[in-house]
Amino acid sequence: MSEKRKRATIREVAQATGLSPAAVSYALRGIQTSEETQERVRAAAEELGYEAHPIARALASGRTDQVGLLCGSLEDYWQQSLAVGIGRALLARDRYALIVDAGGDPERELALARRLRDQRVDGLIVQPLDPSAAFWSELAAAVPVVSIGDALHGGQAQGEVVFDNRRGVTLALEHLRDLGHQRVTVFTPTGASTPDRPADVHVNAEAERLGLRVDVVVVPQSLAAATEVAMRVLGGPDRPSAVFCFADSIAYGVYAATRELGLGVPADVAVCGYDNHPMSALLTPPLTTVDWDIDGIVHSAVRLVVDVIDGKPRRRRVVREPSLRVRASTGPTAP
Repeated sequence: MSEKRKRATIREVAQATGLSPAAVSYALRGIQTSEETQERVRAAAEELGYEAHPIARALASGRTDQVGLLCGSLEDYWQQSLAVGIGRALLARDRYALIVDAGGDPERELALARRLRDQRVDGLIVQPLDPSAAFWSELAAAVPVVSIGDALHGGQAQGEVVFDNRRGVTLALEHLRDLGHQRVTVFTPTGASTPDRPADVHVNAEAERLGLRVDVVVVPQSLAAATEVAMRVLGGPDRPSAVFCFADSIAYGVYAATRELGLGVPADVAVCGYDNHPMSALLTPPLTTVDWDIDGIVHSAVRLVVDVIDGKPRRRRVVREPSLRVRASTGPTAP
C-alpha cells in the first residue's frame, strides 16, 4: 500500500530556491519580487507539489479570493444567467463567487450584505432591490462594491454598471404606441418599499409624453405568482391591449395566463419584456424585449470589482445602452 505524500511546505520551496520563506511568499503572490524570481519559485512549487493553504494565504495576504454576488431575486431567470456568467468570469480570474439570493426582500438584502461583509469577501457585486438605502454608503466604506442596474445611495460605490432605463422604457413604450396601443399595463417587480426605482419613474413620465394610459401593477418574479396576477388583469372586462413587463420571467407568466384564458399573443394582447433572456426567442410567439447585452454587463462588472481589489481602479461608471429586439409577440391593435 502506497503512503500518502506529505504536503510540501513553504520552507521546502525556500530551500529549493535558496530564498527566504518570506521571499517565496511574496513571489507566489506576485509582489515585491522580479518576474524571473516569481517564475523560478512557481516552478519549484509545482515540482514539489506545494499548494498554499487557503486560510494561511488569506491571513498572510488579507484576501480570501472570494467575491460576494448579492442577487435581488434568483427567481428571475435573467438574474440566474447573470450569476452564472459572473461566477465563470471570476473563476477565470482566480476568484470565486459567493452567491446569495435576497429573494425580492429589501430587508433580507441588507442583512445578507452585512453577512458578506463580515465574512471578509474581497469585494461585492450587487443587483440592488433598494438602491436608495442609506446602508450602501456604510457598506462601501468597508468593502469594494460594484452595483449592477442602478446607482447606489450616496455615490460611494467603487464601480457602477448602470442601465439607461429611460432609453429602455422609451424604446418599449414608443414601439407599443407606434403599433396603435393606447392602454398598456406595466408589470414591475418593484415593491411598495422601493417605489422610486428609475425604470418605474420613467414609465410614468414617458406615458404622459406619449399620451398613453398606463397602469402599473406590482408582480412577483416567480412564474406561478406572475401567472396568477396576469390571470387577474387579463381576465377582467377592462383588459389592456398590451403588457410591458420589467423582466422576461414575468412575461413568461403573462404567456401562461393567456393560454389559460384562451387569448392570443399578439392578436388579443401584445407582450413586451425587458432583458432578452435566451429562452425569450424560443417562445411561441418569440418575445419582443429590451436587450442589455448580458455578456457586456458580466465583463464590465467583473473587471471593475477585480481592478478595485487589485488596487488599480479604472473607469468607475459604465452605462449600458439598450436595444429593442422586435419579435412576433407585439403587433398592431385589433381593428
